[in-house]
Amino acid sequence: MPAARLALVVLIGLGVLGYSAWLLEFLLPTGVSPIEAPVEDLMLARPLFRIAVGVAGLAFLAAGPPLMRLAPVHWTGRTTAVSVAGFGIVLLVDAGVPGAMPLPLLQNVLFAVGTVSLVLWWPPGWRAWAVGALVLVLLTWALVLFGPAPWRGVFSRAQLVVRSAELIIGGVYVVRMPLSRSRKMSVPGEMLRSTRPTRPK
Repeated sequence: MPAARLALVVLIGLGVLGYSAWLLEFLLPTGVSPIEAPVEDLMLARPLFRIAVGVAGLAFLAAGPPLMRLAPVHWTGRTTAVSVAGFGIVLLVDAGVPGAMPLPLLQNVLFAVGTVSLVLWWPPGWRAWAVGALVLVLLTWALVLFGPAPWRGVFSRAQLVVRSAELIIGGVYVVRMPLSRSRKMSVPGEMLRSTRPTRPK
């Protein structure tokens, strides 16, 4: 497995672990209602959750460069890499300033944009997963915004489950993703190929 691919898999896995740390609320006393209170309130209840979100943010931010190397050299692949790194930056800020107003909106926008970019460049078999993820991402976003207030906590946690599932699917695709010929060829190989004289016909 190429170094960039291995690094990306490790970073996505670490990010998902940190991003899923909210599940610890079922084991630790937090005083936060998982039904009524949004999941962001956990960061105000216990420092552990802020640390976990910060770790997830660092992992996703660091995943941007290797994803940039592995994704297609096209604006759709670049958009995926930038969205992942941007999502990491927003999580880092959220860990430092929990509950800041524009942050949930930025998270939703970046995740939706990143999912749309997957729909545009993943191959047909995997594209169906991306389309399903996009539907669920938009649905949970709408529920968080417009759903019944007493169930806001349930909707926000469902949103995190959907995001984590999509990130896991993305990690699986990274493992199985075929590298294009241009990605496989080294820089010296590219230079040699470009300078090789054309054989006359």
